[in-house]
Amino acid sequence: MTELEIEAENKAIAQEYKELLRISYQTLTVEDKKIIRKAFDVAVDAHKDQRRKSGEAYIFHPIAVAKIVARDIGLGATSIAAALMHDVVEDTDIKIQDIEKMFNSKIAQLVEGLTKISKVITDQEISMQAENFRKMLLTLNDDVRVILIKIADRLHNMQTMGSMADYKQAKIASETLYIYAPLAHRLGLYNIKTQLEDLGLKYTEPLIYNDIVSKIKETKEEQDIYIKTISDILSTSLTEEGIEFTMKGRPKSIYSIRRKMKLQSVTFDEVYDKFALRIIYKSNPHDEKFIAWKIYSVVTDHYRPSPSRLRDWISSPKSTGYEALHITVMGPKGRWVEIQVRSERMDEIAEKGYAAHYKYKNGATEEHGLEIWLNQLKEALENSASNAVDFVEDFKLNLYAKEIYVFTPKGEIKSLPKGATSLDFAFSIHSEIGVKTRGTKVNGKLVPLNHELNSGDQVEIITSANQKPTSQWLDYVTTSRAKNKIKNVLNENTKKIAEEGKELLERKLRHLKITLNENTVNELVNFFKLQTSLDLFYRAGIGTIENQQLKDYAAQKSNTLVNFFKKTIKRTPTAASEQVLKNEISKKFDMLVFGAEQNKLDYKLSACCNPIPGDGVFGFVTINEGIKVHKKDCPNAISMQSNYAYRIIQAKWIDSSQEEFKAVLKITGMDTLGLTNELTKIISNQMSVNIQSISLNSEAGIFNGQVTVVVQNNTILKKLIDNIKKVDGIDKITRVYK
Repeated sequence: MTELEIEAENKAIAQEYKELLRISYQTLTVEDKKIIRKAFDVAVDAHKDQRRKSGEAYIFHPIAVAKIVARDIGLGATSIAAALMHDVVEDTDIKIQDIEKMFNSKIAQLVEGLTKISKVITDQEISMQAENFRKMLLTLNDDVRVILIKIADRLHNMQTMGSMADYKQAKIASETLYIYAPLAHRLGLYNIKTQLEDLGLKYTEPLIYNDIVSKIKETKEEQDIYIKTISDILSTSLTEEGIEFTMKGRPKSIYSIRRKMKLQSVTFDEVYDKFALRIIYKSNPHDEKFIAWKIYSVVTDHYRPSPSRLRDWISSPKSTGYEALHITVMGPKGRWVEIQVRSERMDEIAEKGYAAHYKYKNGATEEHGLEIWLNQLKEALENSASNAVDFVEDFKLNLYAKEIYVFTPKGEIKSLPKGATSLDFAFSIHSEIGVKTRGTKVNGKLVPLNHELNSGDQVEIITSANQKPTSQWLDYVTTSRAKNKIKNVLNENTKKIAEEGKELLERKLRHLKITLNENTVNELVNFFKLQTSLDLFYRAGIGTIENQQLKDYAAQKSNTLVNFFKKTIKRTPTAASEQVLKNEISKKFDMLVFGAEQNKLDYKLSACCNPIPGDGVFGFVTINEGIKVHKKDCPNAISMQSNYAYRIIQAKWIDSSQEEFKAVLKITGMDTLGLTNELTKIISNQMSVNIQSISLNSEAGIFNGQVTVVVQNNTILKKLIDNIKKVDGIDKITRVYK
């Protein structure tokens, strides 16, 4: 570079720095400006020899990120300083400790959080990617500002991705749409969310993006005239009413037009609410709601509203903190127009989310939606036993979920994601209430636990101290909070069964003159072809390990010839025996079977859809790689099933110890006093058995009954039948096969 070019670049850097101070949303004190200047100097020095792919000095990137943090997110000096230095530790010799000495622990903590996130390796498999998102979300525990600065960093990277290779652009853009846009949405940064989505579309579907952009340009003039017609009419009436306001046309985002086209299978011209108008009014806090409805009245005097599309987020704000009144009206020429009504305060909160909230909170102690959400997130992160992909999918569900509003019996309002069930509601009140839920009432009527709630429902939870979750509950809930809690309780229950199983095994082996020690556990795990010691104890606890099998093991153990060979080729207790002693039940054990006969065959999981246990799957017989397992909703499934139907084989995840089966028992006998009571008591007290349905009748002294029970395996069923036979008066018990 020539001296003139260097001078021009330095001038531009200085200009950017001045701009940064000028646009700050917060009022900066002299002390704040000193901190920002110092951070700027550290960053300039640290990045002095670095250039971006585009050829410009690297320092322009941290300044741009700091500008987004200051102007669009509205954070203060601490965050602006951290944003300026967000790449310093990663790219240079400066350590976190140095930053702490130069500044303070808060700035150091933010920079460290950002450095942790940056260590994410970008080219990796999905599970690795998901694991990194989980780590990133963990930084929310420390300080939500880490994520806010990271979102600003991502936005600037998306804005300046032009000089990157195509495949990198597509990867970064997909990742942005997958997690960063939903995060920005959840943190109330609607402006940034829209930019991230539009830029994401630009690089993932460039042809569609460019097509929509050109069509928007073509129709812009016509749209502007159309919106002006409406705004002129409304402005006159609003001014007559003495309302102070500003009004602006709001083009629908490119991404949301694309989403509508895709969802409704319509063309660009058929997307009906491309027109939007925003009315932002001045008001003191006391009159906000009153003025909003006054504006509603003025709008509907001129244009007919669609009652089904009225959204009142002023009376019940979204859990992101968003407040507004959305009215969809029929405008001239039979076109739908969305009109958004917000006060200046609501508008600021919608644009800047988190930061604006705190500006208006004025030290209020009320726990706001964002903190409640952060606490729930914290709980989900701490409790999450699921794998990372599951976790991120669950998390995304809760990020972008449309909301419904339901009432408690006392009339308090609760927001839940759309699709939530009455059992989700129980867990949203408190996890202990969720766990003890025996029944749920919606609008005074008893409903199943998986009853889907609608906005306006009043929900009452009936609890019982004896109630325990079953694995079926996981199908009854949609929120990750409920799922995680149920999984935790089920795991505790499983471990309890395993502890009882261990004692039982110890007693049985003692009769066979065998001591239960590490060596025996190792041998038993191998003998039963299991994977971990907990597998062994759990199966002993639920009764799948029978006495005869233990006798066979004892006989084999005492066989001197077998023992001689065993000693000769004895395995060293390395990683394999460590695996045996792992404190877990291997859910994947024995789990994929194929065809109607449920055969166990060699297979590979396909990389295109990464099936995980529990997914609906099918096997595809490839030419060179054997059986590949795909999810039923894999992107390639339709083409495979239509073009190569003859190569498809059924596949299913199973594990006899983790599945539940239905069995129907027919019982006959003499009708004696208390027989029904005795019978139900025996079934209920039997471990791991649930009654699904029961019908009993007696006629002329003869008792007939049919009971459908849910059991985990045949052994438990046999034990149950034996116990029922012992009841006085029972004559016959048979299993009915439908």
